[in-house]
Amino acid sequence: MTILDKLEQEYLLRTIESGVGLAERRQLFLWTQGAFQALLPHEIMLCVRLDATGAVDHVECLHRAVLDRAALAQLKGHVAPALVARWQAGRAMPAVIDGADAALCATGMDHALVHGSAQPGAAGTVFALLRMPSRPDARHVYFLQLLLPYLHLGLLRMPVVVSAGQGADSAPVRPLSGRELAVLDRIRAGHSNDEVARQLGISALTVKNHLQRSYRVLGVANRAHAVARCMALRLL
Repeated sequence: MTILDKLEQEYLLRTIESGVGLAERRQLFLWTQGAFQALLPHEIMLCVRLDATGAVDHVECLHRAVLDRAALAQLKGHVAPALVARWQAGRAMPAVIDGADAALCATGMDHALVHGSAQPGAAGTVFALLRMPSRPDARHVYFLQLLLPYLHLGLLRMPVVVSAGQGADSAPVRPLSGRELAVLDRIRAGHSNDEVARQLGISALTVKNHLQRSYRVLGVANRAHAVARCMALRLL
């Protein structure tokens, strides 16, 4: 049982009260920089949406540290999926990352805490607090468990928006899966959703779902734009 002192109780109540109704990226960022920081100090937060299979669907990176484009691409394309896999491997219990995780520490992301809302292999959200000042302890785990519902609802309410700096030659937020690329390759050849479904042995609804996920990853709104961006990135 975790017993909170008076100051921790005050910070927790303040964080919960201000966390109701989060619906925009800016609101979520400002919320995590207030009393939340006193309970869970960190420099970078990865907010990850998982699709119906439990795969990474979209990543938001909230950071007060200075990060260049290459660092952001690494966080979204490599670090986020690795942390999600680590959390899923722990049967969806909070995962503490420390110096023993050499692969992650090599990226400068040691002292991290990861927890999410989904069951393994299902849709949901996962949050990773990176560059914490010290190894997360039982109190940090407890605070993240208490505040996870507010993070989860805040992320689900937040529209998926492509950052202003993401141009035609910038990397997608995560690599497209083999099936997503197979669907887009057939769309490029001029096939309809029904034709793609028959060729791949899947339903037309599954084809549509693959396309919708691809749109979010690529930051586009339709199939023509998706194909054009894949061609520009030499993915097809």
